[in-house]
Amino acid sequence: MLEPSLIALSADKSKAELRIIPNTHGPVLEEDINALLTQATFAMLFPIAPAINKAVTEVNALCGQNLGDHELFFAIAERKDGAVDININDDKMQASMKITSAWGGKDITLSDVLNTLKNQKIKMGLSKPNIMGLMQRLSILPPGECCEGVIACGKAAVNGENATLTRKVALARERLLQPQEREDGSVDMRNLGALITVKPTDILMIKTPATTGSPGFNIHGDVLQQITGQDKPMEPGTGTGLHPKDPNKLIATVPGQPVENRQGMQVDDILQIKDVDVRFGHVNFKGSILITGDVHEGMEVKASGDVTVMGFVDSATIEAQGDVIVSKGIIGRLIKDQELSTKITATGQICAQFVQYSHLEAQGNILVTKQLLHSHSTSGGCITVSDAQSRRGDLVGGKATAAKGIRAIVLGAKASTKTELFCAMHQGELKLQLKELDAGIKGMVVAGLELEARLRKLPPKAEWQSDAGMVEQVKMMLDQKKQMTEEQTKEEVEYNQNLIEVENYYNNYFIKAEKYIFNNVEIHIGNAFNRTQREHASCVVKNVNQEISYDYSNR
Repeated sequence: MLEPSLIALSADKSKAELRIIPNTHGPVLEEDINALLTQATFAMLFPIAPAINKAVTEVNALCGQNLGDHELFFAIAERKDGAVDININDDKMQASMKITSAWGGKDITLSDVLNTLKNQKIKMGLSKPNIMGLMQRLSILPPGECCEGVIACGKAAVNGENATLTRKVALARERLLQPQEREDGSVDMRNLGALITVKPTDILMIKTPATTGSPGFNIHGDVLQQITGQDKPMEPGTGTGLHPKDPNKLIATVPGQPVENRQGMQVDDILQIKDVDVRFGHVNFKGSILITGDVHEGMEVKASGDVTVMGFVDSATIEAQGDVIVSKGIIGRLIKDQELSTKITATGQICAQFVQYSHLEAQGNILVTKQLLHSHSTSGGCITVSDAQSRRGDLVGGKATAAKGIRAIVLGAKASTKTELFCAMHQGELKLQLKELDAGIKGMVVAGLELEARLRKLPPKAEWQSDAGMVEQVKMMLDQKKQMTEEQTKEEVEYNQNLIEVENYYNNYFIKAEKYIFNNVEIHIGNAFNRTQREHASCVVKNVNQEISYDYSNR
């Protein structure tokens, strides 16, 4: 054990100095020197580990040597002031502070903390309680120990909500396939309930306006602009108008059948016909049509609204700017090659219980509750072949193409009937739109920078504020800048939405079989292709890395 007198404070009292004679006091261990530093006078000083190690090495090397009679000198500890460190997240939305207590030096004060925050340009979102809490913890910390915590948080911008349109009345397609229950609990498949109509002043649709959101800020005080919610127009259609006291309510102005369109709703006159046959002739009506019987072979029905058929459609043509709803079945025949005798076209949706050998084309969804057989079906939305309870629904033969997915209880047949399915075929078009939007945004950024440069080159305002022509020119430039900023923000929102759509495209749009996919079903999802060679149980079929993948995990 070394004598306590071997260590002393330096003249300025900033360091602990060890004076040792190797032949007299050696050999030594690091523990011996560290023991000297436990004395009250030196316990608050910071041990200089390299110096202590050097002292041990040199003393032991000279111990027993001629040179070992000479005194060696080492500064083995020193005073160290406390330290404060600020860590700022990459997104500049949060700052944490670490305070280290002093080793016999000057402790950190609140003034030191405030100066450090000022130097780091942290001025927003500061938490006084958190800072004071760390200072209180510092007061009881042993020398060299530290405490750490979050002391500033930015506020994220709150983006606005997009406007939404909520329909308040039922549509003909929702009335379809909802048979009425008899008093004994059985279901009358022929009775679909009363015809859906509205009367003047009935509320058809309510608009929830877009919200602007609120800006945020980072810890440096930079404003984070929010994205304003996108508006969705609700424009009165035929037979409708805005409520006189509330422009966010769409009401009926005439009696009739409610029909949904892209801008809102319309109320159509209703033409009611028993049967469309050669005796009645072709039908072309501006409004909605209710056919209580059948549409017979060779007949044509056209409407600017919905077409509802309570019976069958047999080898006929129906065109509707609304929905086409067929209570029973759509029946056609193969004329030659790919030509089918029945053709149904709808700007809205197509709904039926049974379809065979028919051509269906809808900008909206296609819903068949029992069987879709040997038909050519194209949907801008989804094709669903299933009843409400998901117990039955066969898609067999023909070709089904849906932009946003295909779902059926059974796909194909045990007899290995060739069935072609096409889904999610438009990712390439979305990528092209994304590229065009990106180019447009970059062009606006360049134009904005050029405009900024022109504004910066303007002489001081005092030189031109009395020049009416110059004032007008500057005003035009500022208006142009504002307009460009708004347009850029709008395109950036659209770009981000398209980017999300592209990145999640094949996760959102896929083919699902609730029970089976049989042999000889050709599956096309984007550029991926597979023809089933065996029976598959309940599964979801997706495009994964441009290959068809069968996922059975949801069984």
